[in-house]
Amino acid sequence: MQMTEASPIDGQGLPALEARLKEDLEFLCYPGKDWVPQSEGVSDVVIIGGGMCGMVAWLALKTGGMQNIRVLDRSEAGNEGPWLSYARMETLRSPKVLTGPAYGHGSLTFQAWYRAQFGTAAWEELDKIPRPMWMEYLKWYREALDIPIENGVSVDKVEPEGDLLRLTLSGTQSGTVLTRKLIFATGRDGTGGPNIPGFIRDLPRDLWAHSADDIDFDALKGKRVAVIGVGASAVDNAAEALEHGAAEVRHLVRRREMPRINKMMGIGSFGFTAGYAALPDEWRWRFMQYSFATQTPPPHGSTKRVSRHPNAYFHFGKETTRIEKRGTSAVVHFADGTSYEADFVILGTGFVIDPMARTEFGETAGDILLWQDVYTPPEGEESGDLGRFPYLNDDFTFREKHPGTAPWLSNVYCFNYGASASLGKVSGDIPGISDGAAWLARSVAATLYAEDVQTHWQAMLDYDTPELKGDEWEPTELELGAQTREGQVA
Repeated sequence: MQMTEASPIDGQGLPALEARLKEDLEFLCYPGKDWVPQSEGVSDVVIIGGGMCGMVAWLALKTGGMQNIRVLDRSEAGNEGPWLSYARMETLRSPKVLTGPAYGHGSLTFQAWYRAQFGTAAWEELDKIPRPMWMEYLKWYREALDIPIENGVSVDKVEPEGDLLRLTLSGTQSGTVLTRKLIFATGRDGTGGPNIPGFIRDLPRDLWAHSADDIDFDALKGKRVAVIGVGASAVDNAAEALEHGAAEVRHLVRRREMPRINKMMGIGSFGFTAGYAALPDEWRWRFMQYSFATQTPPPHGSTKRVSRHPNAYFHFGKETTRIEKRGTSAVVHFADGTSYEADFVILGTGFVIDPMARTEFGETAGDILLWQDVYTPPEGEESGDLGRFPYLNDDFTFREKHPGTAPWLSNVYCFNYGASASLGKVSGDIPGISDGAAWLARSVAATLYAEDVQTHWQAMLDYDTPELKGDEWEPTELELGAQTREGQVA
């Protein structure tokens, strides 16, 4: 095995890495010069979400000299994002070498964090990143950069107030705050919520859960568990149920075959990251619709984690049509006329993009322009799910469905999974998150500068610090000789 060359911080511990990071940031003049005019009682930017997306967005803005920022997260400190809640995979899907939210700083990568503690040999032996370890890394990331996340704070409502946005808060802080710009860095369900199919809605809530719920897996010991779906969250939850002693777990899968190829992984590149958003609608739709239609397969390790149990079963061609309660059980009925009786049902049905599900917007959610409002796909490329994605501007901001109805939406940035149809995978997944943050920061900076252009112009006029004192030179007279008739100097 070819060994990675050891660096001076290998095995030296996190204090050594933090010292190196501090020095690197100083070399790059971090944080950037504070250039935004201030208004008392008004934030320049509020970021909703203190997980990976929110933190790298904060770092990008701070690097660009935007200092008046607040980061709010409804979770308690150390529990931001899904990593210690509904994410139940053993390891991350992403390769360990991806730089993730490091924002161009080698000493801020997971690799640097890991090698500083465990050394090069251990890094070479590591296959995939354990999920809880990724959360430990993100906690260190927050501490090393001193990111001022305000935990336990929920944003319940967003509404315009003149040129500003007023946010209504609850939790550890209540009341309202004003901000010029708002960034939704809210992850996978940031522009919608869990996908709850209609066939489950009449089943009593004690008989089912969505994979994003807080599930009591100990209560499933000895039970028959049906898992609807076969994506990553479905197999991870199936594995948890099996490892907690479920009598049997059956994947009930609408598709005829297991999806095997992650199509998006095959075309991932800087070109795709940079070029996707500039493509015409038909090409953007085609890429995303094909990815949706072929479906991202569950990770190899997660699938083996299920199939190694003899009481795990995969049933294909089983499209669920309805589920009814029978005694203390749930009977799952399929389109082919068969059924299965379970003691508990887990929906591994993922998330939906649906701005109307975001209560922060209130009725204004209906004013957000969606892909289905602007693009009609050709036959064979239809997708109701894709059509509900917001049709964003190229700076991550929402657009109005009807001009003039909600112009304040141009001050709200969708830096989460909801941006993927319009701008690509740059605001939620590990591979492109730093590119997305740089893009976001430039967009916010450009808008703030344009809004304050009169102030910046006046500052230029008023600037009077001399570069030269006046004693750096001596003026001399140029003595001209007599000129010839042709106008040449004699």
